[in-house]
Amino acid sequence: MIHSNIIVSGHRQLGKPYVFNARPFQSQNFDCSSFIQFIFHENGINLPRSSRSQYLACSEIGSYKPGDLLFFTTSRRNNNRGISKIGHVALYIGNGKILHTCRPGNEVTVSKLKGRWKKRFLAARRPPHL
Repeated sequence: MIHSNIIVSGHRQLGKPYVFNARPFQSQNFDCSSFIQFIFHENGINLPRSSRSQYLACSEIGSYKPGDLLFFTTSRRNNNRGISKIGHVALYIGNGKILHTCRPGNEVTVSKLKGRWKKRFLAARRPPHL
């Protein structure tokens, strides 16, 4: 199944450093949306570059499953309205965990969907072809 391949692609990038506004389609470093764009591109699915554009490219869903994208606000964007509230994207990998990268000094990692991530969660969307 393609969602399993996407998750495997993401796990291969564990430990890669976070760099804000990282160049697309390279695997030396990532920001949240370039990471998502890269692992989907590796599996033949083209997604836009920014988290807000990725949100728009995906379908609305009632409940999420592995391979879906989860969108979050950030402290800087929390008071915004609508789509401009989105400041982070992550890949849901199942068992209450997300695969993502955020903030300088961090790297691609797996986090539990609780605490600040649960508090800042905005929406889940399904990418095309999943």
